[in-house]
Amino acid sequence: MNYSAKEIASFLHGTIEGNPDVVVNKVSKIEEAEEGSISFLSNPAYTPYIYKTNASIVLVNNDFNPEDGLKTTIIKVDNAYNSLARLLELYQKSKPEKKGISSLAFVSASVKTGENTYVGEFAYIGENCTIGKNVMIHSHCYIADNVTIGDNCILNSGVKIYSHSEIGNSCIIHSGAIIGADGFGFSPQTDNHYKKIAQIGNVILHDNVEVGANTTIDRATLGSTVIKKGVKLDNLIQIAHNVQIGENTVIAAQSGIAGSSKVGDNCMIGGQVGISGHLCIGNNVKIAAQSGIGSNIADNEVIMGSPAFDLVKYRKAYVHFRNFEKLIKRIEELENKIKSLSKE
Repeated sequence: MNYSAKEIASFLHGTIEGNPDVVVNKVSKIEEAEEGSISFLSNPAYTPYIYKTNASIVLVNNDFNPEDGLKTTIIKVDNAYNSLARLLELYQKSKPEKKGISSLAFVSASVKTGENTYVGEFAYIGENCTIGKNVMIHSHCYIADNVTIGDNCILNSGVKIYSHSEIGNSCIIHSGAIIGADGFGFSPQTDNHYKKIAQIGNVILHDNVEVGANTTIDRATLGSTVIKKGVKLDNLIQIAHNVQIGENTVIAAQSGIAGSSKVGDNCMIGGQVGISGHLCIGNNVKIAAQSGIGSNIADNEVIMGSPAFDLVKYRKAYVHFRNFEKLIKRIEELENKIKSLSKE
């Protein structure tokens, strides 16, 4: 679809500088943009590109003042990145949506579906499930018995949801994600074997949760594994049994949280972070990538390392670590001098 600068500025409540009638029909990165595309500038590191970009329109922050001539039309907005997100959402909604239940899908007779439900080819929905309005269940999804899915959810191809899981409204689950697999519960026996402990709990996803591709969220042994409102999980994350993740927490790829740990609200957890079991991570905590967490973390901490500790202290300690060989050599030299002085 084609949109003029005037239409886009009206939608975003922005101010145009340049040709208000220029038209765009695609979105591009500022350094790769072609004529007929719209781009954005929010990171100052990319400022040089705005003077040579081929984009027809560029979204910029209100405080941007060009230091040279521009050949592109700019639209000034409060936040260029957020405005781009709104445009992308508008673009996504403009795409034609699939509707109806495919004749090649299996939907149990006891399933309750809301209005405008889409079920793709070779999807399976088990007994006594409840599916909300405007839900899209793409091909090859598997939904076991007694699952509840709220309104406006999207399950991409290949999602697997085990029995008794509860999915809130406006959740997005990406391909290959598994919700509700058994927790890793085994009891060691005297003969060095392990006896499986039945995992009879479930998984609950609150509203507006997004789960990345190939991420796994295990069902609770007893009770529920709970992912609260607004949580965003990247790809390839492992959430173990009985974990609780607080509202609006974001976790990057390849991180793992062991059983029964609790993560607070508004936390930011980098990639490849490991959190041991039965821990409590406070609210507003930031954990740098590849950190190992083996103890409770208080509210508002910013930590790094393995084992992780305060970020500022870590950076100071790491300077000494890099100079460790030199420090050892100095100590040896001082010891030799002390020995010489002792002999004298």
